[in-house]
Amino acid sequence: MRSAGALHRLLDVVPVFEGDARVVLRFTLVPGSEFDLGTLAALERSDARVVPWDEAVRHEHDLILTASPKGALRVLSGPRVVLPHGAGFNKTVGDEGSPHLPSGLDPHYLLTDGEPWAALHALAHDEQLTRLTAYCPSAADRATVVGDPTLDRLLNSIRHRESYRSALGTGERRLIVLTSTWGPESLLTRRPELPRELISRLPHDAYQLALVLHPNEYSRTGSFDLSRQLAPALAAGLVLAGPHEEWAALLVAGDAVVTDHGSTALYAAALGRPVIGAYDGGSELIPGSPMAQMLAKVPHLTEAADLTQALRAAEAQDSTGFADAAFALRGQALPRLRRECYRLLGIHPPTVPATPHPLPRPVSTAQSPSAFAVRADISGLRIGITRFPAFTSETVNHLAAEQPEAEQRQIQSASVLWRRARPASTAPHTSSWTAAGWTARMLEESPGCWTAAALLTPERCLLRHRSAGVLSVRIEPCRTGGRILRADPAAVVSAAHAWLGSTTSPWRAPVSLLCDIGPLTVRAELTPAAEEDLGYEL
Repeated sequence: MRSAGALHRLLDVVPVFEGDARVVLRFTLVPGSEFDLGTLAALERSDARVVPWDEAVRHEHDLILTASPKGALRVLSGPRVVLPHGAGFNKTVGDEGSPHLPSGLDPHYLLTDGEPWAALHALAHDEQLTRLTAYCPSAADRATVVGDPTLDRLLNSIRHRESYRSALGTGERRLIVLTSTWGPESLLTRRPELPRELISRLPHDAYQLALVLHPNEYSRTGSFDLSRQLAPALAAGLVLAGPHEEWAALLVAGDAVVTDHGSTALYAAALGRPVIGAYDGGSELIPGSPMAQMLAKVPHLTEAADLTQALRAAEAQDSTGFADAAFALRGQALPRLRRECYRLLGIHPPTVPATPHPLPRPVSTAQSPSAFAVRADISGLRIGITRFPAFTSETVNHLAAEQPEAEQRQIQSASVLWRRARPASTAPHTSSWTAAGWTARMLEESPGCWTAAALLTPERCLLRHRSAGVLSVRIEPCRTGGRILRADPAAVVSAAHAWLGSTTSPWRAPVSLLCDIGPLTVRAELTPAAEEDLGYEL
């Protein structure tokens, strides 16, 4: 393989050979790619056995699998099988091969001395075979449609959607996935501020935002620099998907996709996810390709402020139809590919079925934001709370910050300070605040703060307000359809703070507030402070 993306595709077809001790798999890195470094790191993460290139070219191989036709593959000895390393052939790379052709259809890469060097081109759809026939008929003579093993893996993972969303901390929020390919026309290259702009406008309790990058972008930029460039959005809760498998789990978990011209979005469309285009045109997208057809019909996102309107338009479309031009024979890729591979090997395939592995649970989780700009809409005892990152340009009513995690300037400016209780220390010598002591200290040290709250559990808080005094807050979770749904208690504290600051008529605890927070409505009971809450150790 020449890139991490090609390696990931090959790993998706490994189940073809599972259960067969006669087959030994070895990987080698084809030299000459600018993404060598990222590919080596991906190989190391995979735990696959690697053969140096100099050694690989000295031996005869029973079968050679590749997900890219580029490089010196033709010097390897043995029957060669070429797989696409994306959802079809939608993109061309400038200054490489024939103008306006992707490598998978380009005679420049598919022929040696006018003859095809691959024994088999394993394609995902008849549309790909038709285009290959038009551009390189001799290679098309050795092609067959088997389906897409990566799509089959996504489809086999749909039953794990709730598990993926739980791992991401999504809850009842809508997960919006940005997808960016690599190169000068990619979303992240052309619109590097879009993740920050979107997350600054999306209500935190209603939406979660994730970013899926092409593995070449990881290889080119590196995780360290990516984290630095995306730091404001990451601190505000952006999920940055890992380059292998996790991108696919996020598509399964997601509710909608915003995409450039990279083919990842075709997988999302195959899952029925609404698709919004964010590609501003250029020379890379191949006219008439499945991706070009989809981008011509889906809503286009010009400004971050237009996302909710674009979402409504995208939801009105049936996105699955866009994927029909890219994927055929769904659920059949591994059995069909097994049959072809074992035909080339000249042996009978194993009797155990070749089935795709479900995707693992995501491990890249969102940071919990430590400060929010909060908008409060109050109508009697009902309060609507909308929280944004502290750097938003939206109209808001107060700043709420977590002490001590938030930046010092945010803590100094916050009207609401909160702290989450932590598990008891196991150290032999300890010192801890009580909820009463900590809230009192915060109002003493922070003259601009009007409400300090200790978040004891997801359903219990101790709240100290400058004029209302000390109150216990009991939060009743939503119970619907056999499920228990909880809002962030920090958002409930902002609701209580807003109500306490707005009420002018005399009142006496207990008071029951209805708090609208994202898609949830929870009831919060304000009562005189309970002794167990006052003495709760933080």
